[in-house]
Amino acid sequence: MHLFATAALLNGLLLAASLPTLASTNGYVPSSMKPPPLPREFRGVWVATVGNLDWPSQAGLTTQQQKAELLAILDRSAQLRLNAILLQVRPSCDAFYPSAFEPWSEYLTGQMGRAPAPYYDPLAFAVEQAHQRGLELHAWFNPFRARHTKARSPVAASHISQTHPELVKAYGASLWLDPGEEAVHEYSRGVILEVVKRYDIDGVHLDDYFYPYPEKDGRGQALAFPDQTSWQRYTAAGGKLTREEWRRDNVDRFIQRLYQAIKAEKPFVKFGVSPFGIWRPGFPPQIKGLDAYNQLSADSRKWLQQGWVDYFAPQLYWGIEPREQSYPALLKWWADQNVKQRHLWPGDSPARIGSKRAAGEIINQIRLTRQQPGATGNIHWSMRALLVNRGEIDDALLKELYTQPALVPASPWLENAPPGAPNLQMESAQAELRLRWAQSDVRPVWLWVLQTRAGADWTLEIFARQHTGRNFTLGRKPEVIALTAIDRSGNAGSATVFELRNNN
Repeated sequence: MHLFATAALLNGLLLAASLPTLASTNGYVPSSMKPPPLPREFRGVWVATVGNLDWPSQAGLTTQQQKAELLAILDRSAQLRLNAILLQVRPSCDAFYPSAFEPWSEYLTGQMGRAPAPYYDPLAFAVEQAHQRGLELHAWFNPFRARHTKARSPVAASHISQTHPELVKAYGASLWLDPGEEAVHEYSRGVILEVVKRYDIDGVHLDDYFYPYPEKDGRGQALAFPDQTSWQRYTAAGGKLTREEWRRDNVDRFIQRLYQAIKAEKPFVKFGVSPFGIWRPGFPPQIKGLDAYNQLSADSRKWLQQGWVDYFAPQLYWGIEPREQSYPALLKWWADQNVKQRHLWPGDSPARIGSKRAAGEIINQIRLTRQQPGATGNIHWSMRALLVNRGEIDDALLKELYTQPALVPASPWLENAPPGAPNLQMESAQAELRLRWAQSDVRPVWLWVLQTRAGADWTLEIFARQHTGRNFTLGRKPEVIALTAIDRSGNAGSATVFELRNNN
């Protein structure tokens, strides 16, 4: 356990020792009443850093400007009642944190390898500030892309294209690590585990880039990915797979071993992938489009069926009606493949709201997700659309769908021993009813959920773990108070419930 977590736990237990489990004053008595079920829905958003798409808005901003923009993103996310940020921290073998492996990203300072000045750690800042708002922070990595077409500054001497050029291949206008090289697997896995070990992140996230999307030369002819060296080494050693099978196996092994390595380090850290939304044309039968299985060497259905992910977020950026890329048809097909019952959180695209797509399309897609058995949330592409309230999507989300907060769905396969019922104290002071609470056992708390009833209406509030109190005016005291502790894997403990019996 990290030192800060240990200190927080000890402080909580010391406070708990001074709090009575049962309130005996202020007219409240222990109650066996059951509060409403806790709402569960993943409400995530991708925050892309490549090309300064979402954050920072441009390279070379001051540290204070970068921080202010990130805080605005987190504040807007909390206002929209989202509960998770997927922050791109490794766009192209570069880093949004001090790394022992890779140079600072040029999208921070305008020059690859140059640290922010005044110095700060953007990822540490993002994790701390997200957690203060009760938001999960998932670190998003591109495992094999080494240089993007939007790159502008010179390559730093510490970039892998300079330190290990034998592992890097030019493909079109980009650079890629060769997934056929075992050293590439070890390298990218080490990059990701460095973050898992050093930062209190809630998830590791990969998107749809494995082998690159097909590119063409100046004559319009398809370019072959230049992995001849690693392929010949494989066949010379007696390998029997076809080249296409071998490429898929390279990606399969990377996914499986990364999942296992993350769990060995920190079991509670969720691992998720957001592949291209179509596995193969013809699945289901009417679907047409890019064949990610062959062209990206991504057998993403296998990863889901084998349980090598904790959550799966196929990018379903198409509309509801087009039959050949139908959002509900693809969503149902993916749900049918989810034999291990991992989380299914499809991606939707507010970024496409405009002349050909209204915000109502996104709202209806989320409704369809809620209606699909086995699907329990959405991830929105991307933050920029929400920051500018494109097509009034933010207003629609708050008015129609995200009317109250929601917890991230639990992952009981990661941990299934929930925290105990919290200790709760109530006291009246200066025309206020003051609630103070603390955990009751050694199992760490991630969030607190406070449910209160006034008349027939229940109100739900979710607080970060460091938030341990709530005040009410005496004239507006709730009739029922229920407090529940939530652990890092989303498991809910028993609620501590009190009911008002004496209003004097």
